[in-house]
Amino acid sequence: MQTRVDPFLAAVIHGALENIAIEMGHKLMRMSYSSIIRESEDFGAALTDAKGRQLCECTMSTPLQSGPIPGYIEGILRELESRGDTVQPGDVFMHNDSYAGASHGPDVGFAVPIFHQGELAGFSVTTAHHLDIGALTPGSCGIVDAVDAYAEGLQFKAVRVYDAGKKVEPVWQILRSNIRIADLVVGDMEAQVAAARIGADRYSALLDQYGLETVTGAYEDLLDYSEKLMRDAIAAIPDGSYNARTYIDGYLDSDDPALKELPIEVTLKIDGSDILVDLTGTAPQTPNKPINMPLVGTVDCAVWLTLRSILLDSDKYGAIPQNSGLTRPITIHAPEGCLANPIFPAPVIARFCPGNAVADTVMKAIAPAVPRQVSAGIGNLRVMAFSGATKAGPWVHMEIMEGAYGGRYGKDGMDAVDTLYANTRNNPVEDIESHLPLRVLNYELREDVAGAGQWRGGIGSIRSFELLEDGAVSVEGDGQRFRPWGFAGGSDGSPANVDLVRADGRTEALPSKIPYRPLGKGDRLVAYGPCGGGYGDPFARAPEDVLDDVLDGLLRIETAREAYGVAIAEDGRLDREATERLRAGR
Repeated sequence: MQTRVDPFLAAVIHGALENIAIEMGHKLMRMSYSSIIRESEDFGAALTDAKGRQLCECTMSTPLQSGPIPGYIEGILRELESRGDTVQPGDVFMHNDSYAGASHGPDVGFAVPIFHQGELAGFSVTTAHHLDIGALTPGSCGIVDAVDAYAEGLQFKAVRVYDAGKKVEPVWQILRSNIRIADLVVGDMEAQVAAARIGADRYSALLDQYGLETVTGAYEDLLDYSEKLMRDAIAAIPDGSYNARTYIDGYLDSDDPALKELPIEVTLKIDGSDILVDLTGTAPQTPNKPINMPLVGTVDCAVWLTLRSILLDSDKYGAIPQNSGLTRPITIHAPEGCLANPIFPAPVIARFCPGNAVADTVMKAIAPAVPRQVSAGIGNLRVMAFSGATKAGPWVHMEIMEGAYGGRYGKDGMDAVDTLYANTRNNPVEDIESHLPLRVLNYELREDVAGAGQWRGGIGSIRSFELLEDGAVSVEGDGQRFRPWGFAGGSDGSPANVDLVRADGRTEALPSKIPYRPLGKGDRLVAYGPCGGGYGDPFARAPEDVLDDVLDGLLRIETAREAYGVAIAEDGRLDREATERLRAGR
């Protein structure tokens, strides 16, 4: 029988759990070597119980890192059981199996078991994206050609890196011998172990202070509380079926029609306080291209994060315990063998952009039911992996290029940000240029391309990178063929594009996915970010807001007249009488 805990004590324990996860995240960032963790915050930190149910997570971490942690633990436990193996104090497990919880191979998790009075009480887990994992070409993103999972790099299935407290040196030697920039990557991995151990020590101290029974009772209450919040929010939606279909680019330069313009379909079936998310209608898996998405680790996180953000907006609900209780009312179905539920060994390393498209499609499906709680279509993201070699050895840099949100009820879309389940930050220009042979030539907002609406779509950025010595680039992106969807009368947004400008001035338009391509000194990559869709009738937009965009250089006077029915004089003044005539005469 579950122990009932005083609600005030339960709140204290909840606060302690969250503080442990936050401390884990801060320590990991401070100890890490690479900018992808230190600056972009592409990591996860969380505590689970002995079965893998998530108790808390670090609020700075990326949803696509913290969200899969329960799947990591479940995958580790299944693997140990299949081997007839057991967990013991002092063990540390390394895991990145994309078909057993991990989002994709470069997101490596380290799990430290927590024991209390000789009994397994939980796990302290850190995950992080690593710059290289020993794949065919340098880097861990931009790998858009991989015939199967084995071509994507090293695979770790519940591998012990510490055995009863003793470091398993042969495993670490394998890592150093098979990973490019090993000092950086292995240094990050050791930082993950240290941060997970800090979490384990703090949780052990909490158990010593209050006892396992009391702490268990407190987090069971928290799980039930989070579940009730989600169920109440779902129950407020009219029962029924809500459907949407969007498309991803796939491989636009391919001659194979099965590899491009691929549908993502979502049907939400609401029944009381339960919701079924059905991805039937999504394109079949690609057997030789790594844009497939693990159902556990990518698709489920895209669904959970989107529904939680829409239905339990923090502006209204405040801080909500982020735990496995939130996912109990949600069931996900994806036909086996489709993009959203591939069959091993289908490659999955480039699942990032398709997964974001799943989240966007969930948003589009539910939008008619909760129109004031969604944004219009988002502009998808892109990852560029730059690499090269010097006398000092190889170098790799991963740059996450921003997308943009669609307009929202009462607010314009957010400009030049990571969207939906990504939530990472970009690398400061100063950090890039201080230790890499790259120069950032410009970083600015695009002009005159945002989706028009009563609340316009967010604006994408323009970033240009110049190579200061010979190197290479690979690109993993999407959103160059299909425009972000407008909503409630708003216009569609603008797609992304990438140009390669050679040192001699020749320019080449590139597709959204580019396998490893050598570049010369002086070559430039120019990335144009997408712009989100508009929300609501553009002619209902406040003329003053249109004027502000014109004065900020984001909108031309001619576009203000044509798209919004707003007349602005050459001297920058708003002509209200002409505006009224334009809008009345539409």
